[in-house]
Amino acid sequence: MARSAEALRNDWLASLAHERRASQHTLRAYGDDVACLFKFLSEHIGGRPAEQTLAALSPADFRAFITKRRSEGLGPRGVHRALSAIRSFYRYLAREHILNNPAPRMVRTPRLARTLPRPLAETDAQRALKQVAQPEFKDEKAPWIAARDVALLTILYGAGLRISEALSLKCKDLPLGESLVMLGKGRKERVIPILPAIRQAIDAYAAQRPATGSADAPLFLSRRGKPMSAREAQMIMQRLRGSLGLSERATPHALRHSFASHLLDGGADLRSVQELLGHASLSTTQTYTKIETKRLMQVYKKAHPRDSRPE
Repeated sequence: MARSAEALRNDWLASLAHERRASQHTLRAYGDDVACLFKFLSEHIGGRPAEQTLAALSPADFRAFITKRRSEGLGPRGVHRALSAIRSFYRYLAREHILNNPAPRMVRTPRLARTLPRPLAETDAQRALKQVAQPEFKDEKAPWIAARDVALLTILYGAGLRISEALSLKCKDLPLGESLVMLGKGRKERVIPILPAIRQAIDAYAAQRPATGSADAPLFLSRRGKPMSAREAQMIMQRLRGSLGLSERATPHALRHSFASHLLDGGADLRSVQELLGHASLSTTQTYTKIETKRLMQVYKKAHPRDSRPE
């Protein structure tokens, strides 16, 4: 019996969650993209899509969908993600021997302009770590919150973790040793050195953290004792932006960028930084060298006498 497209979508998302261990963000984004495709198909073919519908779609159908999404304001990155989601869905259908339709692979993906990372200046990163420990950031009802915020920002900047990686740490990961094995994107495993300052911040937080009684409980908790969300981390940085007058680029992820940029500033080699960040491709890490080159040229033009003297 032919299954509905929605039932196949649910099975695919369950596979991504349990077998591929996709993040909640990925599941939500991919699920929404494929749901948009189904909505388009309902109008395009005049009925709810089913298994036979998905098998019969042509490249022209997918191009029509992308054209519709572009007319609704979806940008190149959104189109790129939508096609990635649809291709992942169809790979699942082929892998499970449900149907095999190569049409999504025949649609050209738009080229994306690579944007440069936006790290904080070293002084601003240090100011943020100091400011979050100040009395005005402490919560009288939950004094452990300040220690949590210091620990979180310290490990983001000191170890270059993604916010999702930091929030995935468990109580059983404590006490931290001189290194931490982290499983990042694409199930890529890397070993990260843990500086004494990171261990001290984590230990100080752990000593104040409300007891949960479970080794598998998340290390970083929300004010209500639930797993801390990325949104809460963003709100910490939002408060720091207002308090310190930092730019909008001062986000939790900017601390990871700062980790990489400041290592390169200090003489670290590109390959080592690639390993520490968990980048699959060296070209991704090389974007940080473009920042340094741009900064160097600005300093050169400002300082060189030939640039300031009239001809």
